[in-house]
Amino acid sequence: MHASATQPLLKAALWDMDGTLVDTEPYWIAAERALVESHGGVWSHEQAMQLVGQSLMHSAGILQAAGVNLEKREIVDILSGQVIDRLRIEVPWRPGAKELLDELYQTGVRCALVTMSEGPMAREVVANLPKPYFEFLITGDTVSQGKPHPEAYLTAVERLKYDDPELTADHCVALEDSVPGVAAAIASGVVTVGIPHQMPLPEDTRRATWDTLEGRKVADLGALVVARAAANALDGALLGQAN
Repeated sequence: MHASATQPLLKAALWDMDGTLVDTEPYWIAAERALVESHGGVWSHEQAMQLVGQSLMHSAGILQAAGVNLEKREIVDILSGQVIDRLRIEVPWRPGAKELLDELYQTGVRCALVTMSEGPMAREVVANLPKPYFEFLITGDTVSQGKPHPEAYLTAVERLKYDDPELTADHCVALEDSVPGVAAAIASGVVTVGIPHQMPLPEDTRRATWDTLEGRKVADLGALVVARAAANALDGALLGQAN
């Protein structure tokens, strides 16, 4: 994909993992329920939904409140270990995700994984891909503040700028399924697509919403970059008129 005067360049796609690239939420929920019940508690679907898209340490605090009498680090390690064990049996790819990843790779659009799961799990998922689609991984154990804070996405954009100093957030599109993830992406300034899965996303004009990635193409992401550029140009023109 090449830039022109009327076609700004899509330079990078920033992928959430759980719920966007892979359908691991059922694995997480099963692990959470088993852990809470082993401590004599009850874990409801509504409680599980509170954890979708959150940082693991935040989630561990909610599990402590549900009666899990362990340190947060131990909770994270237990849950992650159980999910990794399930991933080694089967990686449940979300519809259209691998196909879109492959087209991005073939057309030279850079990709990064931006997930609140920790490094070992993210590497387990990436190892099951047929090609080195992801240039780098930003994981929950490499940032100090998890989603919905924008640190992970800001870090990804800065990493991309190492090799392309002219790259900005306007050249990047984030793919997210959860409320915290979408909030983090929007706050970072990147173009954002919400693909709701386990939970609905509230109406928000600051993002695009797609029902699925199935059938989506690089051109669809590029169109969002064009729309952002047009909106920025209009805002600039209106500001100039006001002055």
